[in-house]
Amino acid sequence: MHAVILSIGDELALGQTVDTNSAYLAARLAEHGIACLYHLTVADDRAAITRALLDASEHAPLVLVTGGLGPTEDDLTRQALADALDKPLVLDQPSLARIEAIFARRARPMPDRNRVQAMHPANTRIIPNDNGTAPGIRARLGGATLFVMPGVPSEMHAMFAHAVAPELDPGAGHRHVILAATVNTFGRGESDVAQALAELMDRARNPRVGTTVTDGLITVRVRSEAEHHNQAREALDATLHEVERRLAPLAFGRDDRTLAQAAVDLLQARGRTLATAESCTAGLLAKLVTDVAGSSAVYAGGLVTYANATKQALAGVSPATLATHGAVSEPVARELARGALARCPGADLALAITGIAGPAGGTADKPVGTVHLALADRDDLLSLALRLHGDRATIRDRAAKTALQMLRLHLLGESINHLRPTPKVAS
Repeated sequence: MHAVILSIGDELALGQTVDTNSAYLAARLAEHGIACLYHLTVADDRAAITRALLDASEHAPLVLVTGGLGPTEDDLTRQALADALDKPLVLDQPSLARIEAIFARRARPMPDRNRVQAMHPANTRIIPNDNGTAPGIRARLGGATLFVMPGVPSEMHAMFAHAVAPELDPGAGHRHVILAATVNTFGRGESDVAQALAELMDRARNPRVGTTVTDGLITVRVRSEAEHHNQAREALDATLHEVERRLAPLAFGRDDRTLAQAAVDLLQARGRTLATAESCTAGLLAKLVTDVAGSSAVYAGGLVTYANATKQALAGVSPATLATHGAVSEPVARELARGALARCPGADLALAITGIAGPAGGTADKPVGTVHLALADRDDLLSLALRLHGDRATIRDRAAKTALQMLRLHLLGESINHLRPTPKVAS
């Protein structure tokens, strides 16, 4: 079975609100062996919603709709559904009584406008909403079954679980199964990743493999389909392991696992503690580390050394080094790392970042995006030079993530030469 998901609302169409409902519903449908044919966002326009409903019902036997069931003038989904069905709206007395009871519990009079929420097209079925005032609607349009649900995520989640999901299971026996997972990697370009995966990305292959890029992270998506859960799971796991093997050592985790989480977990596993010294990232690296629950066990602390005077006073960077090489240089990065290691009690590793994030400050020799990283421990001192591209936020983000991947590779006993681009690596 295929499905179509429609999200209704001006705030979605205008980009003022991110549509998380479609992602949630597509994932839940996949768990039931149903692939989503497409998602469509429709503004609060009665005619446009009607056309979307008619078109979706012609393309898929299942249509899930969220939004537009409120009491205001721009909530038009029920009216558009009535137009698509060519049926009048009728009042559902039990729904009206339920809405009135909600207002009574809140000790507020019910505005007359909320009465419209108890209405639905004739010959459709009301879906009770135990978490809000907007009931859902179940309808048949052509050969499709439609479930219309509130746009409020918490209300929609509950309604889907209690009223929609039970109708998606065929009962006894097996059903088509779709399982999906992702592998995350950082430090290689998308074309390099695609080359490494090669035939795994053949569109005729099952499990199907694809890639997406978000904030410098490359996510490898794997989707496995089979008639039995065990078959789908075995094929999915085999492909995930092969993807991780081909992308090692830069693949750092699956699904929602972050690069910072992977680094913190390795610090814990190795019994190591970390300090940081940051110039252009001004604490971003420390934030990424401490966003991870339990990081207090492995993070000793950090220095934000934005000004040259602060680099000298807090991290002990030599004035001569600054004068000779400049603040954005390999020698300064190395001294920042040594200084953080010496000045943060309990730390046995230190990461340092110095660079030019822009938009101003670049020169012919050191353009915007020039970043130097250094990693110090009691025995080694490694450094890495980067030439990053993008705006100020992007450069800072990529610098901090590269530092985390540098740390992770070191803890794994891998060479930091795996990171690209690496114009200069010194040790």
